[in-house]
Amino acid sequence: MNSAIKPHTGATILAIDDDPSILRVMGLRLESHGHIVLAAADGRQALDVARQTPIDLAVIDYKLNGENGVSLMEALREVKPELPVIILTAYGTINNAVDAMQRGACNYMTKPFDGVDLIAQIDSCLKAHHMQPSDTAAEPETKGVFDRIVAESSAMKAVLAQVAQVAATDTNVYIEGESGTGKELIAQCLHKASGRKNGPFIAINCAAIPENLMESELFGYAKGAFTGAERSRDGLFTQAHGGSFFFDELAELSLPMQAKLLRALESREYYPLGSNRKVSVDVRVIAASNRDLEKDMEEGRFREDLYYRIRVIPVSLPPLRERKEDIPLLARHFIKEFSKASGKTVLELSPSAAKKLMAADWPGNVRELKNAMEYAVAMATGRVVTPDLISGPPVGGKERVPSYRDARDSFEKDYLVQLLASNNGNVSKAAKAAGKYRADLYVLLRKHGLDPTAFRRK
Repeated sequence: MNSAIKPHTGATILAIDDDPSILRVMGLRLESHGHIVLAAADGRQALDVARQTPIDLAVIDYKLNGENGVSLMEALREVKPELPVIILTAYGTINNAVDAMQRGACNYMTKPFDGVDLIAQIDSCLKAHHMQPSDTAAEPETKGVFDRIVAESSAMKAVLAQVAQVAATDTNVYIEGESGTGKELIAQCLHKASGRKNGPFIAINCAAIPENLMESELFGYAKGAFTGAERSRDGLFTQAHGGSFFFDELAELSLPMQAKLLRALESREYYPLGSNRKVSVDVRVIAASNRDLEKDMEEGRFREDLYYRIRVIPVSLPPLRERKEDIPLLARHFIKEFSKASGKTVLELSPSAAKKLMAADWPGNVRELKNAMEYAVAMATGRVVTPDLISGPPVGGKERVPSYRDARDSFEKDYLVQLLASNNGNVSKAAKAAGKYRADLYVLLRKHGLDPTAFRRK
């Protein structure tokens, strides 16, 4: 498939940098592709240009003389709301650039930048901007998207609210969580709630594909590229054009493959193995891992630049032990599902069985609970799942001593739940009872994913 993205020619671009040579190079590159380039050396000049001339996009250096590029971006947005902005940053300030994206920048590039990459990023930002008009009628439809998620806990409701919000953007998303928490299911929901919902959703498990096959699987190959390549084949990235691509277990990628993936993500272009034909793709990248990517990065097992490219918007899934109110709900859902599939009439979970389930730690999370319910339904001889049918994590015996941080967080969350419950979800009263400022209490509630309205008695 020749999936080249049609560039948006004729755009008016405001380039802001205090280095005249960079402005000159940028102007030559962009004008050769049909764009009109207006240059500014500082914020005052940039604002004057924006007030007098319609502009379609701005490229801003993060560090200007005595100015901050993000602050300038926000000032330009007061003149022209929704202006797409690309931030240029030195390698050492990538953290700040990622923060800029979370505050509304379309993308960022590290200096020195490649001219081809810059043009590709500008075309991508303009395309995304034109695809998303500001009227609310164009916002993605999320009704029914989350029906597959079984949850009543405030922690999961907060996650789903975040996913619905993130879906309206086209930014890369990183889903973090323990094994079995449902990362791929959340990725599918994110895709279905986005403007790409009618495009393909392609998922790969990076741990399941041998290292020597990863490049050809991802980028495809040309006929004769290696022994057995009797015909050309499109890669999975090409198949995902116009949709979303989900990398599960991203941390399992080798360092050489991480470098190739980074290049493809930055330019949205790549060469299939053994081919001299460049392929351009338009995909939204969603990634996940149950490993601590930040720790892997610090220990040299994961590239820092890829980490910041992927982890623009993090979505953290809570383990099942931190959303225990969902356990009986999930268990009944799985009982119904497996009962129907097996032709049995197992319909209910006994109170004592529910108590046993909630007392377990579930290191395998929702996946482990699902397996336990499949076993229970298979072994049940009546209509009710009883405690003796519950297989899974042992309850009782020698308990694992939690870390100080986990114990503190658990106490903090339990305290907040009791505080909200006793004050009928009224944050002002709860803050007064706790001896804290309302703003500080809201910070703690957001930290633990607690929604005060869920504690208001009807």
